[in-house]
Amino acid sequence: MERRAFLKTGALGAAAATLASPAIAQGKMQWKMVTAWPKNLPGPGVAAQMLADRITTLSGGRIEVKLFAAGELVPGRGAFDAVSEGTAELYHAVPAYWGSKSKGILLFGSQPFGLRADEQIGWMYHGGGQTLYDEMYGRFGIKPFLCGNSGPQWGGWFKTEINSAEDLKGLKFRTTGLASEMASKLGMAAEATSGPAMFQGLQTGALDAGEFIGPWTDSALGYYQVAKNYYWPGVGEPSSAEECGVNADVFAELPEDLQQVVKMACESLYNPVWTEYTTKHALALKTMVDEHGVQVKMFPEDVITAMGAAAKEVLAELQEDEDELVRRITESFIAYRDSVGGYMTYADNGQMNARASVMGY
Repeated sequence: MERRAFLKTGALGAAAATLASPAIAQGKMQWKMVTAWPKNLPGPGVAAQMLADRITTLSGGRIEVKLFAAGELVPGRGAFDAVSEGTAELYHAVPAYWGSKSKGILLFGSQPFGLRADEQIGWMYHGGGQTLYDEMYGRFGIKPFLCGNSGPQWGGWFKTEINSAEDLKGLKFRTTGLASEMASKLGMAAEATSGPAMFQGLQTGALDAGEFIGPWTDSALGYYQVAKNYYWPGVGEPSSAEECGVNADVFAELPEDLQQVVKMACESLYNPVWTEYTTKHALALKTMVDEHGVQVKMFPEDVITAMGAAAKEVLAELQEDEDELVRRITESFIAYRDSVGGYMTYADNGQMNARASVMGY
């Protein structure tokens, strides 16, 4: 796919901005979904359209969801406010984009050295995470649901080789969420630009490095054209949950069956989205290495150690946050991480280590 296909934004302009509350025609509701992504961007853009289509289908057409890509109705980073204020009924994005609302929100998406995709949804369902998620987003008039996950993200694209933690200092680096705070503590200048803007920044020199998602999405955006050093592991985001936020008043007005439709549409996409990322990341990485000369490199051990120390500082600050809800979210996350993480030493980690020692991967 051509990168420029994902950089286009619609020209609905003022006409789109005049759309109001849910239009109702012959008992059917017409909902506007705003997203943080270019239309059909491999990964999140595709997942957003899947969610819009699934709600429409599962509701038997009683809720017809029309998707507006970033910039068509509101800017991508304006999706949260648009739903909170009732300009749109729902959005598709990631919690990492809403840290200016509350740092507690960031834990629901990804955490440096934090939860994997399966652990993240486990915290939601079985560790009290969803109750806290609802409480936090309820402050803004939004009912939230997780609806997908990218799986492990990558450390990023770097124009120059990284040989030590000292090499990170002063780099202008694109990232988001709590990973931004970790990067800042390492002496990097973290910038939360969009994915397409990251390409332009790397191309012009406004950025020295950056991370977005992983091979499938990153290759579509063409980062390999402007930076060849692709670093792993992405400890800043061991997974990154995608979310759907629904205007709370609109959701409350739905009959119970349609509330369940929205809920199940989101929940039923978590695994399909996650596993599609995993499958297509693997294929895209091979193509980038074999055909585009991408150099896959592991961060040096002292870089990972420095990142770990910075991540611990970030988490300690959340534990001391002045907002008691942020503190409760943080303690819940830590308790679940430690409980499941301890078990994973014997379970998934043990299996993966054994497979690697025998099969080589």
